[in-house]
Amino acid sequence: MSDDALKTPGPWYKQFWLWFVLAIPAFTIVFCLFMITVAVRTQGSMVSDDYYKDGLAINMALAKDHKAADMGLEGHVTFTDKGARLTLTQDGQPAGFDFLILNLSHPTLAERDRRLQFQPTGDGHYEVRLPQSLEGRWYLDLRGPDNSWRLKGEAALPSEVALPLEPAPQG
Repeated sequence: MSDDALKTPGPWYKQFWLWFVLAIPAFTIVFCLFMITVAVRTQGSMVSDDYYKDGLAINMALAKDHKAADMGLEGHVTFTDKGARLTLTQDGQPAGFDFLILNLSHPTLAERDRRLQFQPTGDGHYEVRLPQSLEGRWYLDLRGPDNSWRLKGEAALPSEVALPLEPAPQG
């Protein structure tokens, strides 16, 4: 017999396979504690608790889209570093509203959402100054002073082109 076969193993705490096998559940426990901490400390803003109210709101929003289409509203918005310019037509003629509200919604981060109030500059044109330049992807939602209609659009900012605002497609 060889000398290697007769050697007695060292103490248990010096065995490689023991620590290798114990490392897997230890890593799992640490990772689970981390994930539980993240879940408890953060809030899911994309999750809705009241689906019935959300359904009613969707129906009201669709009625606003229908009204915008019936009024023949179309718009184009252009963003610069310091402001935004909007052109709005109603049945091919310049629209004349006292002011317009543009809601900018970020796709995932609700705290980045913005609301801009456009003031008329004449002949269907409206302008607003931006507190800071906007970057990234945004959903655009333009509404009138009485909130009875809306036009929708999407933007990847910064952009050099005029972005269309139209009633949401129905169907």
